[in-house]
Amino acid sequence: MSVNKESVRQIVDAIGGKDNIAAASHCVTRLRFALKDEGKVDKEKLESIDIVKGSFSTNGQFQVVIGQGLVDKVYNELVEQTGIARATKQDIKNETEKKLNPVQRIIKTLADIFIPILPAIVTAGLLMGINNILTGKDIFYDGQSFIEVHQNWADFASIINLIANTAFVFLPGLIGWSAVKKFGGSPLLGIVLGLMLVHPDLLNAWAYSSAKTEGTIPYWNIFGLEIQKVGYQGQVLPILVASYLLAKIEIFLNKRVHDTIKLLVVAPVALLVTGFASFLVIGPVTFWLGNLLTDGVVAIFDQFAALGGLIYGGLYAVLVVTGMHHTFLAVDIQLVTTAGGTFLWPMLALSNIAQGSAAFAMMFVEKGNEKLKGLSLTSAISAFLGITEPAMFGVNLRYRYPFISALIGSAIAGVLLSINHVKAFSIGVGGLPGFLSIIHEYWGVFFVGMAIVLIVPFTLTFIWAKVKGNKTA
Repeated sequence: MSVNKESVRQIVDAIGGKDNIAAASHCVTRLRFALKDEGKVDKEKLESIDIVKGSFSTNGQFQVVIGQGLVDKVYNELVEQTGIARATKQDIKNETEKKLNPVQRIIKTLADIFIPILPAIVTAGLLMGINNILTGKDIFYDGQSFIEVHQNWADFASIINLIANTAFVFLPGLIGWSAVKKFGGSPLLGIVLGLMLVHPDLLNAWAYSSAKTEGTIPYWNIFGLEIQKVGYQGQVLPILVASYLLAKIEIFLNKRVHDTIKLLVVAPVALLVTGFASFLVIGPVTFWLGNLLTDGVVAIFDQFAALGGLIYGGLYAVLVVTGMHHTFLAVDIQLVTTAGGTFLWPMLALSNIAQGSAAFAMMFVEKGNEKLKGLSLTSAISAFLGITEPAMFGVNLRYRYPFISALIGSAIAGVLLSINHVKAFSIGVGGLPGFLSIIHEYWGVFFVGMAIVLIVPFTLTFIWAKVKGNKTA
């Protein structure tokens, strides 16, 4: 498909002209802009352009949905028309960070650390789902698992379980790689730091409580100073703080150590200092804080389950709009590794489906706008598979009442899931395939919740459109 040059010119005009563009890049489906003033954007004019399927702003970036394949041609034409320099996604991130407040910077930092490792975590969740199906009782046979009846499948399930668990066993290594890279240090040193915190010579973190009760915690004795010889398997905060320290020490030394001896000084000193600090101060303090956070979240949902489900289930999509949902990735991972599963992620999965259901309803509501009908269908499918931004920003928030309908549906489902203590044993695909990550004894309740978020948002959107007259907000 060729690009209409006039359509690209209209996009530039709608976002405030070429002088309003600080930088621009593109991903697989979207143009990504760092704009000097987003207040100059005419969204109504922008979204009326034939090649534009939607637009939204997140984390300081203004993004225009074009579509796979076509976006490359549109970007090339945009560069030619405006004369702007070609930029990478990292260039856009660096430019937009300048406009963020301290809270937004913290949220964005967490997002930049955890999003790159999500493929490994989600993959682990899907594989653990397969293992769960093979090893769970009462799924195929009463009182027995599939591998108990078909024992020749037992080793197959065991291998799947090993592959799936690897991402969680060496989680600090993954986080160390991503965090040190984000903080400006060497990713390789981040991996070494993370693996150091789960070294087999250390007491496994999951055995810490029993060892403490029995008084068998091992110690190092460094010139009379006793340091607990404990690992930090499944912990998030220790490696985050240690990675920050490691990166800053490395940056400090790189600026001051002569090139001829950098190899002998920078990495060894940085790792040595960070290692001692991790086992002496960072680890014990953040281990306590992480458990305190986990216990606090668990206690809230234990004591006020319905209210917690109503708030988190109902408002998760609002967190997505603000970008604050990224902060809960760390909480989910911490719950998975220390509390036997996360009760937050199942509500996320249903919230995504609710947004897809509301967007899907708009395809039947809209009679004359073929462009919106097509966007409603494709964005709904995307949301059903866990990617909600096209549905939310391209359809639901534009009309507002589909977004509210989706919030109502996901709030009802959130209450159902929370009062029944539904848990996922891992983060997975946050949509219709999400049941694979749910502990199988909760499947029945989860499927009821899934029916709620499929039916309620669709029905409310359809009725609301008839009453409202299908006008944009």
